Amino acid sequence: MPGYAIAHLYDVDVNADIVEYLERIDSTLAPFGGKFLVHGGNQVSMEGPEHAVAVVIEFPDYQAVQDWYRSAAYQAILPLRTGNASGTAILAQDCGEDHIATDVLER
Repeated sequence: MPGYAIAHLYDVDVNADIVEYLERIDSTLAPFGGKFLVHGGNQVSMEGPEHAVAVVIEFPDYQAVQDWYRSAAYQAILPLRTGNASGTAILAQDCGEDHIATDVLER
């Protein structure tokens, strides 16, 4: 099942560091099979900070997303983003096609 890197970013200071981050991130994704599903485009923040944006990157599996995030290449550019934006980043596994909301409840 796919794995995902999901970010909810706000207060992004689009400066030289962010530009460098954007210029370099694609090359960190390629070795792990990562591809952007949501990045830019039309977005409306319905809850939380008004100018927040969502980013979703898909990987072939959960191990690949973890390996990408911990990779030396990504860790080298991560401070370019975290030093210039607030937000939350989550690594998540696909829940499968037959998932329903109550599956997360202990029975």
